[in-house]
Amino acid sequence: MTSVDDLTGRLRELHQRTVETPLFNPVFQLAHDLSRQLESGELTLDDFENAIAELEVGALRERATRIGCMVEPMDGDSNTSALADVLPTDDYAAFKARWERPDLHAVFTAHPTFLLTPDQSEAVAAAASTGAEISSDVVGGERPQVTLSYEHGRAMRAIAHAQDARDAIVSQLLSHARDSWPGEWQDFVPLPFRFASWVGYDMDGRTDIKWHHSIAFRLSEKAERLGRYVAKLKAVDDNHELLGTLGPARIHAAEMAAAFAADLSDPKKLSAVANRLTADRPEKLLSLAPVIDALESEAGSADDGARAVALKTLAAAMRADGLGMGWIHFRVNAKQLHNAIRRRIDPGGTLDLASKGAVVHLRNAIADVKPRRTNFGALAIEASTATRQFLAMAQILQHVDADAPIRMLIAECEEPATVLAALYFAKLFGIEDKVDVSPLFETETALEHGGRFLDELLAEDVYRDYAKKRGRVAIQTGFSDAGRFVGQVPASLAIERLQGRLADAMEANGLTDVAALIFNTHGESMGRGAHPNNMADRLDWPLSPWAKRRFARAGIALEPEVSFQGGDGYLWFATPELARATLTRIAALHPSVTDTDAPTDPFYRRTDLSLDFYRAIKEHQREHLESRTYSRAITAFGLGLLNSTGSRVSRRQSDLNADREMSLRQIRAIPHNAVLQQLGYPVNVIAGIGHAAEGNYEEIGQLLTESPRGRELVRLVRAANALASVKTVAAYGELFNSAYWASRPYRGTEGHLSDACEALSEYLVKDDRVGTFRRLASRLRVDAMKLHRLLDHVPDEAPVANREEKRRMIGAAQALRIALFQAMFIRAVSVPMFSRANDVSRDDVLEMIFTLRVDEALAQLRRAYPTSFPRIDRFDLDAETDWPDGADEGYEAIHRDYIEPIERAYALSLRVSTAIANIFGAHG
Repeated sequence: MTSVDDLTGRLRELHQRTVETPLFNPVFQLAHDLSRQLESGELTLDDFENAIAELEVGALRERATRIGCMVEPMDGDSNTSALADVLPTDDYAAFKARWERPDLHAVFTAHPTFLLTPDQSEAVAAAASTGAEISSDVVGGERPQVTLSYEHGRAMRAIAHAQDARDAIVSQLLSHARDSWPGEWQDFVPLPFRFASWVGYDMDGRTDIKWHHSIAFRLSEKAERLGRYVAKLKAVDDNHELLGTLGPARIHAAEMAAAFAADLSDPKKLSAVANRLTADRPEKLLSLAPVIDALESEAGSADDGARAVALKTLAAAMRADGLGMGWIHFRVNAKQLHNAIRRRIDPGGTLDLASKGAVVHLRNAIADVKPRRTNFGALAIEASTATRQFLAMAQILQHVDADAPIRMLIAECEEPATVLAALYFAKLFGIEDKVDVSPLFETETALEHGGRFLDELLAEDVYRDYAKKRGRVAIQTGFSDAGRFVGQVPASLAIERLQGRLADAMEANGLTDVAALIFNTHGESMGRGAHPNNMADRLDWPLSPWAKRRFARAGIALEPEVSFQGGDGYLWFATPELARATLTRIAALHPSVTDTDAPTDPFYRRTDLSLDFYRAIKEHQREHLESRTYSRAITAFGLGLLNSTGSRVSRRQSDLNADREMSLRQIRAIPHNAVLQQLGYPVNVIAGIGHAAEGNYEEIGQLLTESPRGRELVRLVRAANALASVKTVAAYGELFNSAYWASRPYRGTEGHLSDACEALSEYLVKDDRVGTFRRLASRLRVDAMKLHRLLDHVPDEAPVANREEKRRMIGAAQALRIALFQAMFIRAVSVPMFSRANDVSRDDVLEMIFTLRVDEALAQLRRAYPTSFPRIDRFDLDAETDWPDGADEGYEAIHRDYIEPIERAYALSLRVSTAIANIFGAHG
């Protein structure tokens, strides 16, 4: 079995045996077959690597195909035609209203989803864009370290492609207006999309981003954007007079970016650099307003229609992005903000920030606060993270870009006082007219009590005055912890109810004349909050038509905002063709509006059914999260199933004993979801759906069939279920089955493994993991049986293409990885007991291998079995010696037979992880 066809063919045969023996596990049997062939010498790790490489290439092709299907067609003419089909020619006022507000704000975030290497990303993007073949040359290479600078560079690359795609759309809109309304079109100012990023500005959960990183990034973005403006203007007129303004400004911004990227720990160096930036000079461009006015004035008097369109397209880009690659989002945690505000208004720590008294106290503090001047010295010495972020925003607005507003996202925000604290700091530093404070609702508590939160916040005069000044109320709803602790289906339904409550609160408090900006953060995979079916479902899932109608009927303008996260999300913009197709599909779908006259969806009318259905799913998900069985299974391998995919750590540090009792809360949401994929079952998507319909399959099935929202929900579940395998979950537990290891050499079939198998069997007799996985698999199976009964009553609208082929690919990949783990276990337990380092416990090393802390285990083994020693012949001594007598030679054989194979097997297992994630469609 040296090819994927061999493996999938064998797996197909093994699946037939489940008819006779329901408990038979085809995935584990295939892994066992592979392990026996490896240990007998019939197969080598080279053969494993060849099969894995073939799987990797196939998985990359699957991913490219999925991306292409979501946004096709790719060619420019087809996208031009698709956009033309939704452009009216009879009503200029309606046309202007439709295209002068952003249809979507797209935020390029940097969550740890940089699963693919740059070569792999480019190969997938090229295959999706042009149908190019994916070569095996892109797999097996060394993975680059994912640094913050790398993430920022990839984000800027994606945004640049998005900007070019938007320019093409804007140019088409302007040309259409010119042709359709030649006497009126000059006052048309299109703004179909805004772009933003929080890469380099997100401080939630990390301490490695320093204030000067954020300043340097913002300056580098300014330099890059000015360079792109210059290139666009030169394409219109190589000698345009505005080049004399934009060119020197670009050079100045680039010089300052390099200066702030240097070591500024010396106050004298910082002072010199800061003084250069803050000094008034002609090339210090802080506003594009005069440039935009000049471009539009020239366009208005231009005889050449094409030149006028080009000038207005450039002006539109400047209006959208300002002096940066897009707007920026700073993010802090509510606790960081609480610590900062206490220093200002409650140094004694006696004020309960969750109390009504705190709100009154903050209301008075905001009214009384006088703006303070700040400089870079104040920023450099500030100890409070939250205060430092406001100081950084103040410096950016004062010395980098005075026009583009900045978002302040507050994670784990559960009290109105937290938002008021942010308003206090914004006013304290004189930037309240440029900062949009946005609370994040994603924990179960925040979603459950978010309606009360919004009612109380919007009832505050100080907040209403602020919102009217800014022209919007901004909130953020997240699918990260929501999807992890509530489940993706209940999370989506809870989020839309919160969005509806926002519409009610805005209407009740006289805020219908400002916009509602709703940022929905989600990732690319079904377990992370993005619908995998099509672009329409993807846009509806986080902001449903029901929620949009609540705003429309209240007369509230809606500004939807979504994230494209990290390496996975940037793939939609990895080539000019993909970026154009992605934005064209979104523009044609018009996600900012909905049909207010549409009949009520039965899902919201039949709340006697749908509400109970939602609650039952949520309760089932909670039972999993609170279950020791689920927690133990998900953390059984630590995070060793996963590649490092970002600059932010995936878990808190702990010792070996803590790993044995790892809590799910020690794992961040993306790796949690990624582990579910790797174990073969997206629990947070599928679990509970069948249970919630038990005893009422026909009526629930009918409701879901008649409801557009219900069918969308089912399409998500079917997509996840199509790739899920309870047998795979059970297979991982069998690795810890003492009886399996004791029986493996039975009847003399593998006598050379008797000692290793006996040692493993004896070690694992008391291990709980086999029982844990079996119990979890049983619970998942019972729920899956109920799900299948429900799905029998709901039409399959979007069957997964090549479903069985994908399932077989995943099964083969899982079997290869389990066989590699068996090889690691066997070699780890076979290492001789003797060690020069007496403090090394073999049990500790084994546990490190079992929890896939392989690098640490190998470090201990290399310490115990060195390959070189101080040699006596290096000394020039007169006295002779008979010691050492040659016995202390290096342990080359132990390295060759045990340590190096473990290292290679683990490296191959991580390549399997990448292949599985690509078949699922994303990391996490």
